[in-house]
Amino acid sequence: MSRTREFDYIIIGAGSAGNVLATRLTEDSDVSILLLEAGGPDYRLDFRTQMPAALAYPLQGTRNNWAFHTDPEPHMGGRRMECGRGKGLGGSSLINGMCYIRGNALDYDGWAQNPGLEDWDYPSCLPYFKKAERRDVGANDYHGGDGPVDVATPKPGNNPLYRTFIDAGVQAGYAETEDVNGYRQEGFGPMDRFVTPNGRRASTARGYLDTAKQRDNLTVETHALTDVIEFDGKCATGVRYSRKGQPRTAHARREVLLCAGAIASPQILQRSGVGDANLLERLGITPVHTLPGVGENLQDHLEMYLQYECKEPISLYPALKWYNQPKIGAQWLFGGTGVGASNQFEACAFIRSNDAEAWPNLQYHFLPIAISYNGKSAVQAHGFQAHVGSMRSESRGRVQLTSKDPSVAPSILFNYMATEKDWQEFRDGIRLTRDIIDQPAFDAYRGREIAPGRDAQSDAELDTFIRNNAETAYHPCGTCRMGEDDLAVTDGEGRVHGVEALRVVDASLFPLIPAGNLNAPTIMLAEKMADRIRGREPLPRADVPYYVAESA
Repeated sequence: MSRTREFDYIIIGAGSAGNVLATRLTEDSDVSILLLEAGGPDYRLDFRTQMPAALAYPLQGTRNNWAFHTDPEPHMGGRRMECGRGKGLGGSSLINGMCYIRGNALDYDGWAQNPGLEDWDYPSCLPYFKKAERRDVGANDYHGGDGPVDVATPKPGNNPLYRTFIDAGVQAGYAETEDVNGYRQEGFGPMDRFVTPNGRRASTARGYLDTAKQRDNLTVETHALTDVIEFDGKCATGVRYSRKGQPRTAHARREVLLCAGAIASPQILQRSGVGDANLLERLGITPVHTLPGVGENLQDHLEMYLQYECKEPISLYPALKWYNQPKIGAQWLFGGTGVGASNQFEACAFIRSNDAEAWPNLQYHFLPIAISYNGKSAVQAHGFQAHVGSMRSESRGRVQLTSKDPSVAPSILFNYMATEKDWQEFRDGIRLTRDIIDQPAFDAYRGREIAPGRDAQSDAELDTFIRNNAETAYHPCGTCRMGEDDLAVTDGEGRVHGVEALRVVDASLFPLIPAGNLNAPTIMLAEKMADRIRGREPLPRADVPYYVAESA
């Protein structure tokens, strides 16, 4: 039997955005919140999700991962590519790589060029990045020191290959930056991480939801799969869902807040009758409101690994050996230290492949081991690799509902590498990376180039490597884009155009993908939206300088 209860707000999705909203909205004691999560709890004793070095494990199953795959990608040799999304309290912050990267200031200034988004410029966003952050070295003009989410900075004594990578970048003619999230993103420098002081993953379930759970005005339901948002005319009134197979209904007195992410949010809208009328009618869904932009504008970051053998036995390769893992596990479990306490992404870079780019269009993650992101294909030797990928691909894809059944996966097509500029940026990425690794700083360590291999030199040879080997960086966004044009889904406050009492708050709102990883920007966006929903004055704009290249 269906049960109906009433709350002021119903939040769909306990991921990076949903947990922020649940925490901030429950600060008002007279407001009641229902938080629905299709996955399960974030088990604190599960090393696979809690140990930073074990980041590959959650991607290998379906316990914490929806494990979507794309349709055959036409420009990638027809490959069906991975599209992992978090399932469980914390959402994708429970299974991601824990890289704390905000994007470039000019990303947000670019958002603000769109009508209706004028207050999404960098000075308006920076205070919300700071509000969310508890950085281990304390606050400054660009960073917060007492926010909900822990941010760890690299410490002296880490693997020498990190410093070598930064030195090689400087030798290749690029700048060094002390903080890619501070005054200057562009250049080579350390990478901050979502890791707690005791070496655990700093998900939004740990940072935000742990606080909110203690409040009487929050109800959290896990294993709660949303079917549809219910409407009275064009006003959202509640959510129909199933919990552990039992149908339930909840009524929202104020608003329904959709925070299910760039893949699930457009699905739920389409299933609820909000989207392209032709698609809905083909599936036998009666349109509530026609919004052709729902599910469109899908963007992601592709990346590839350039791998090298390491001549000195200083890489993390021994950590893969079973006989070393009990000691690593004990150091992490009892002391929060050692190899297990880091995601191993402790050096990075953002560069421009040419002066025509106003801000970096290539990102590097450096890793002192040669292995795939999902851990399935480790090179059996000491090695290191540079992940490099394009930041602002012109390619656009879409997410489309395939069934009214909420358990059925959607049709996902990123349309990766659809433009010549995409191919040129990736070719440039390989050639520029080779130049960096060939610098004197790497002379003591650089061995054979494993991938793509020095025999791959021509454009055609590089294209073959890219087509066969480039992988997602797991950064989907844009499918419920903010704006005021005909294909925008929401306004600058996340309110869905054409209906009432319904907002979307997650990475699907991004008009253009930021230059970097998406967890920190998603948390920032939710913090900013929480003030909007609560009717609070926005935080004062930041009055700080930020780097803009002379050629911009």
